[in-house]
This record gives sequence, C-alpha cells and structure tokens, in this order.
Amino acid sequence: MRIADVLRNKGNAVATVEPGATVSRLISELAAHNVGALPVVDGGRIVGIVSERDVVRRLHAGGPGLLEARVADIMTTEVTTCSPSDDVTDLAAVMTARRFRHLPVVVDGELAGIVSIGDLVKARIDLLESERAQLQSYIVG
Repeated sequence: MRIADVLRNKGNAVATVEPGATVSRLISELAAHNVGALPVVDGGRIVGIVSERDVVRRLHAGGPGLLEARVADIMTTEVTTCSPSDDVTDLAAVMTARRFRHLPVVVDGELAGIVSIGDLVKARIDLLESERAQLQSYIVG
C-alpha cells in the first residue's frame, strides 16, 4: 500500500501555518483543525513543521512569553517528507524509529498532503482486514 492510497481515502487537505505567525495563533489553528502538528509554509514551500509537543516543551522552558514568539522560533526546520509513491509500511517504521507522528507529503517541492502515524496504522489494519475477508471467502466459497 502506498501513501497515495492513504491520501485517496483521507483526502489531501492540509492546514498550515506561516513562519511569522505567533505561537498563540498556532495553538488556535491546532485546536480549530483538531490536529497535532502543522506544516509551516512560506510561499507555497514547506519550511518547517511544528507540533503540540514542540509548543509544550518550549512553554515549559520559556514560560508564557512563548505565546507571542513566532512559529519560526520553535519549528523543526529539518523536515522529513515523503511522496505519494512511498510504501506505508516503510514509512511507519521510519516514523516509529525517529519518534515523530506527522509526515508531510510533497510532490515537485509542493505540499500535497500530510499523514499521521494513526493514518498509517489505520491503512495497515484496513488492508489486513481486507486480506482476511478475502482468505475467509476463498476458504468458505
């Protein structure tokens, strides 16, 4: 199963934030979209990613003044991305090993979607259920 299959079922709409937005605005966007991370986009290009975890850790270290800081000050700039042709199982292993939960999907340098570890687990379970049903049908029929 490929990332394109996951996006076909999930959709490719992605909420984003700009690097100049405040952390307070970021928190509002995370809550409004009910997501755990947002790609940081500048001029259509992904320049970073920022998660709830980034906010909590920086808030703990710097206090409430962080809310007025810019997203660019707390975002991860070395973003691991994937393409629609990448394999779901391979990417789930990468995400688990590197301990991140959100992976932007990029096509020709442009953000084309985002997948979470939950999306990949769901896709894998759906595939296994389908295979089980096919085997059961084969045995019975």
